[in-house]
Amino acid sequence: MSAVQVLDYAAVFIFAVTGALAASRAQLDVVGFVFLACLTAVGGGTLRDVILNRDQVFWIADPGMIASGCLAAVLVFFTAHLLESRLRALEWCDAFALSAAVPAGVGVALAMDQSWPVVVIMGIATGTFGGLMRDVVCNEVPLVLKKGELYATAAFAGTLAALGTTLLTDDSRFILLTCALTTFALRAGSLGFGWHLPVYKSRPRRN
Repeated sequence: MSAVQVLDYAAVFIFAVTGALAASRAQLDVVGFVFLACLTAVGGGTLRDVILNRDQVFWIADPGMIASGCLAAVLVFFTAHLLESRLRALEWCDAFALSAAVPAGVGVALAMDQSWPVVVIMGIATGTFGGLMRDVVCNEVPLVLKKGELYATAAFAGTLAALGTTLLTDDSRFILLTCALTTFALRAGSLGFGWHLPVYKSRPRRN
């Protein structure tokens, strides 16, 4: 199994957990859990593969991805009530999933010899689109759009770290690891230490 496949599996399972946690907060039934988990799990990778015109969308080429998402949904359905804060668990699981999905997107784009702007966009899209759909379906403010949150910024920094590493080595695993660690460090810093970007504040009008 390639490094990208490992990352795709990790991202699918953990993003599915976040989708199921969102379903638990919305008090959906088990079918709702599975639907929201799988939507979150494959959304970003599907967008990536369609845009890049890969031979097959990743979860069609490997249906085990969908099985992994369903398994995560069922596990959360029976265990979510044990968590003290499902929102906090969702945010941290999402951070881990983001850190797997961004390098997966970068890895696919690099393997297809795409230009660096495409690599950046595919990394960000793979990491953020599934969670964006999850939050929109649940009528929540998407994490990627929350004020000052290092979310898309973390994904962007991870892609840049990967591209910078390609100048030093052609070891794909090291490149993707650098991407993952950079993404997670910034996202975890935002969650754990309140790191954030400055937000726009309009100046009061003077009479």
